[in-house]
Amino acid sequence: MTGGLSALLLLASCALPEEAFRNYSAAGRVSQWSGVLNALAGGSVKRAESAGNAPLYNGALSMNVPRHAGSINDIAKLFGGMDSSYSQTPAVIAHKQRMDTLWSTHLNAYRTPLQSWASAEIGDFKNANAMFYPFSGPDFLFASALFPGAETYVLAGLEPAEPLPRLSDLSQAEIDSGLTGLHNACSSIMHSGYFITTEMRSNLQATRFRGVLPLLMAFMARTGHTVESVDTVRLDGAGNVTLSGSSGNTGLMIRCRSGFGASKRVFYFRQDLSNSGVSAGGPFLTFVSRLGRIPAFLKSASYLMQEGGFSNIRDYLLRHSLAIVQDPSGVPYREFARYGWNLWLYGNYRGTLEIFGGASQQPDLVAAYSSGRYPVKPLNFGIGYLLNPQTTCLMVGRPGR
Repeated sequence: MTGGLSALLLLASCALPEEAFRNYSAAGRVSQWSGVLNALAGGSVKRAESAGNAPLYNGALSMNVPRHAGSINDIAKLFGGMDSSYSQTPAVIAHKQRMDTLWSTHLNAYRTPLQSWASAEIGDFKNANAMFYPFSGPDFLFASALFPGAETYVLAGLEPAEPLPRLSDLSQAEIDSGLTGLHNACSSIMHSGYFITTEMRSNLQATRFRGVLPLLMAFMARTGHTVESVDTVRLDGAGNVTLSGSSGNTGLMIRCRSGFGASKRVFYFRQDLSNSGVSAGGPFLTFVSRLGRIPAFLKSASYLMQEGGFSNIRDYLLRHSLAIVQDPSGVPYREFARYGWNLWLYGNYRGTLEIFGGASQQPDLVAAYSSGRYPVKPLNFGIGYLLNPQTTCLMVGRPGR
């Protein structure tokens, strides 16, 4: 697929809303991209590069990766510890074995029971066309498990999106170290269901596979998605997304296809979600609003929305979401009542980890579980910081209006 027409068709297959697409700064130049495919070590794995050997992410330029080349998707498989055309060195084989073990643990402990739960309990919106996952970091795992029918995912965190290195420029020791760091960064969320942010940053920044992109690609490969392209994006002052990453709210747009062939777009924005970083009329939340009234998911959000400094994102979610699925670290229980939401409770909440302090314990939520005011159903899996199914908490809120 090398012609301009084919490239435009690829873009259209994951098209943005019409208004946003009109503001796609590079839309008129899509046919000009150049997928220069260089063989990597062993001559088997390829990656996308811009014309003239400029970096993959070079500010205002945006790169579309042709789907037929098996280039960036092959690297996603390598990162995910799956069969790829990359040379099967001892380090690659060891990485595959470690990732297979992690994936098996994650499937049994989280993904399979969460998918079953979603089918039974949120069938009215789990196939919504889009979903919003603030405080997510690169957690495509839980987003895709809960909302498999979404065409658009919007993730946000403080972790940076950095360029992929050219693998042919790396020594075997650097590749081996990178795969080890990637495994270690994946280990926390696959074992415990959430990222330990400081550990994730340490594991990734110590190697050449830095930032959120390797994790996102690994998770997409493991969940049966085919990665087709990666673009750098930013939001202008009016909340329009452009194929440019030089200033403003920079992030990624990854196009992929599910195992059933459905086109998907995954946006990741490095975004400060405190009141100093977002407002209801600001660029980021304006962009989210253009996707319509969509469900939101909150997990392992450090109880930040208990604080006044995160009231903008909290109030936005309560005013604009189709539904909210969350553990108790998200929107405080008391706020659902204040906004007139209906709640369904799952698990048997008895408070959270002591390290989060008094306000995060939410005694009113503890009381709600025994009050009879809301439907309460048991869970057979833990989620978020509460890994014991006997004392975990999952909440589903639907607007009362």
